[in-house]
Amino acid sequence: MTRRLTRLSGLEPLVLTPDLNFVNVGERTNVTGSARFRNLIKEERFEEAVDVARQQVENGAQIIDVNMDEGLIDSEAAMVRFLNLIASEPDIARVPVMIDSSKWSVIEAGLRCLQGKGVVNSISLKEGEDAFLEHARKIMQYGAAAVVMAFDEDGQADSLERKVAICSRAHALLTEKLDFPPEDIIFDPNIFAIATGIEEHDNYAVDFIEAARELKKRFPESHVSGGLSNVSFSFRGNNTVREAIHSVFLYHAIAAGMDMGIVNAGALAIYDDLDPELREAVEDVVLNRRKDGTERLLALAERFKDDKTEAKVENLAWREKPVSERLSHALVHGIDQYVIDDTEEARQQSSRPLDVIEGPLMAGMNVVGDLFGAGKMFLPQVVKSARVMKKAVAHLIPYIEEEKARTGDAGKNNGTIIMATVKGDVHDIGKNIVGVVLRCNNFEVIDLGVMVPAQKILETAREHNADIIGLSGLITPSLEEMSQVAKEMQRQDFRVPLLIGGATTSRAHTALRIEPHYNAGTVWVKDASRAVGVAQSLVSKDAVEAFLEKIRAEYAEVRERHKSRGEGKKLVTLQQARDRAWTRDWTAYDPPAPKQPGVHVFDDYDLAELRTYIDWTPFFQAWELAGRFPAILDDAVVGAQARELYEDAQSMLDRLIAEKWLRARAAIGFWPAQRVGDDVEVDTGAEAPTTLHFLRQQADKPVERPNLCLADFIAPADAGKPDWIGGFAVTAGIGIEEHVARFEADNDDYSSILLKALADRLAEAFAERMHQRVRTEFWGHAVDEQLDNEALIAENYRGIRPAPGYPACPDHTEKTTLFELLDVTARTGIELTEGFAMYPAAAVSGWYFAHPDSQYFVVGNLTREQVADYARRKGWSQSEAERWLAANLAYEPD
Repeated sequence: MTRRLTRLSGLEPLVLTPDLNFVNVGERTNVTGSARFRNLIKEERFEEAVDVARQQVENGAQIIDVNMDEGLIDSEAAMVRFLNLIASEPDIARVPVMIDSSKWSVIEAGLRCLQGKGVVNSISLKEGEDAFLEHARKIMQYGAAAVVMAFDEDGQADSLERKVAICSRAHALLTEKLDFPPEDIIFDPNIFAIATGIEEHDNYAVDFIEAARELKKRFPESHVSGGLSNVSFSFRGNNTVREAIHSVFLYHAIAAGMDMGIVNAGALAIYDDLDPELREAVEDVVLNRRKDGTERLLALAERFKDDKTEAKVENLAWREKPVSERLSHALVHGIDQYVIDDTEEARQQSSRPLDVIEGPLMAGMNVVGDLFGAGKMFLPQVVKSARVMKKAVAHLIPYIEEEKARTGDAGKNNGTIIMATVKGDVHDIGKNIVGVVLRCNNFEVIDLGVMVPAQKILETAREHNADIIGLSGLITPSLEEMSQVAKEMQRQDFRVPLLIGGATTSRAHTALRIEPHYNAGTVWVKDASRAVGVAQSLVSKDAVEAFLEKIRAEYAEVRERHKSRGEGKKLVTLQQARDRAWTRDWTAYDPPAPKQPGVHVFDDYDLAELRTYIDWTPFFQAWELAGRFPAILDDAVVGAQARELYEDAQSMLDRLIAEKWLRARAAIGFWPAQRVGDDVEVDTGAEAPTTLHFLRQQADKPVERPNLCLADFIAPADAGKPDWIGGFAVTAGIGIEEHVARFEADNDDYSSILLKALADRLAEAFAERMHQRVRTEFWGHAVDEQLDNEALIAENYRGIRPAPGYPACPDHTEKTTLFELLDVTARTGIELTEGFAMYPAAAVSGWYFAHPDSQYFVVGNLTREQVADYARRKGWSQSEAERWLAANLAYEPD
């Protein structure tokens, strides 16, 4: 039987005969893989972008891969424009085109432009068999071949068995149900990064090579392809080693059956021309022949850096200094490369291992502390210094334990501090940063983690004879929990000071709601830069009493001022507030119906797309670097540190996206709705509507300023106008625990905190991106919106997305209703704690309002009357309502 050959074409035919051996698919016309091409497209310099395609063909690309998937690019329009341009260039148009997109609309738009037989990259079983077959059917109608990803309903295949199983299943579906030509099937069994330092990744290249071998054996008429650059991602910045890895990988993969690949056609090294020592080290890694292969290649890689990398060679003159100075230099500059060897050298020169900590290591950290306190060193640098310190101490611990068992000498520190994020809350970035800074100043910090019950905090404090207890929290219910901890400390007759911190905490709230419940001293700490000074005052026998007396006097003054202000600040009655509600002529407004009603689920959203929507200003604020992005990068005071932190963030983003550390999931939905008083009734199709409860402003305002309630922006039941409300829940934190644990096991607080901060930013970016798509696609009430990321951050658009627990709807318990409407936990993996925090912490949820006049506002203080009304509507007792609305009460509960 004659073997059927794949026949592709541009202006010229490309027949994939066995003697071709390997087909180069040029990768540089891909916005996700080439920064130059991406910038040209974003700046609409399409004529120059055409030259990139020309260079790929001239360098030997037999097919060119075209991808326009970028958040700030109109992918569909860019794809059409670019394909039409290269179609008029015979030297480019002679080769077939591979249309590469994760969006089917972009693929279909591209297929309409092709003048020959191209390739679609890609389709998969990710969304199930029906969607897979429907896309394949359309590809057949357009007369194209298809790349089939090893990706099914359970995710990407990362083992040999799953790669082969998913591809085999896809082949059977295509050939048996659609009669799809087997020669037009191109398998992509997923090339993943190797030499990452994670043991589970060591066999990724071998798994791909063996999958290629098995797939060619089972399906000889089909092809095997992959994106080559992924395999070497760990050596980003060292082009010599990357090209060697590509060459070695292709040498073995092609021999096994890989006959096509997305490559930089102009940057492929010849296998036989590789340096023999480098080639052997690379083969050890690619073929996973040695346990220490990665370490050996990393060491060797330093000798093979290209010219651009060599320009950044580190000045190692400090390595010639005495060991105490080397340790101090490493601590101040955050260099952990040599710290184990230097610590061991210092240990051997000391009479006991504790001398190393109490001598050169603490001397170095004192320099760090002094620089930080003087504003000459910034928080990210301090966290890097702490990473060096922890690695040095970790090396000394076995020796210290041995000496302690022999002599009973445990050394000394400045004091022991118990730290915890309180029950019901999962946020810990700020707490972790404070812990790092305190450890740098020789405090022993026992961090109990997140969602810690009061009794565990107090038991641990007693067990370790703690000098200070520190509580942290982000969501408003945590404020009430902190108050409860303070009451319990008073009841159990604790005599240690209590520190309060976290984004929602404040000096005023601490003075009003927490400090009165505990007599032994309660102090609010604004940020990490102030934590050390406060802690040192609290453990100083000479200073503590005067310090606490000063704090008590300040807090008493806060309470007095609040009382005076409260007496002078008038609130209107609930009925008066409702009479002053925002109103409009509903007969003159037709609420838009969603173009795609119901619930929509996104299981593994592209993090590379979300990256472009990040608002970086809050990221720098988390590290206590003040300034707006991008101006902060050139700030006269913090600019240098901001740039270094930004570069570290970009590098980690590159890795976490390429290696798929995190998974982004979302659920959005739209339902018919009507306003009933201050509530909104949602029609889910059930027998009875679901009720959303909102609160109204009661401040006495000028007549032209209404007392707002979110329900005002939904058409009332008697308006005769059907209206809608939306909801969403997004996360970018699925899978984060594994990597945080890995960093913490390596004593790398800096990377752990950096990853959490980036996950938070990606989650917020996800919320922004989904809202944009809601406005332009799913609800479609702003289909013509064209906003850049700066305009999105400034919220220059129609509609709002208020979140339960935030100023416009301060009741966190309303998240329960939102989660039930969307079935959030089942669809996204996001869970609610007993305090209504979301887990993973990198998550955002809320409501969608489409009315053009909808706006954000602060509900503010509430009278006992409205709290009672709200309790009645919710089916609560008065005390339960007061518990969840504690931060908004304008009165003292009974």
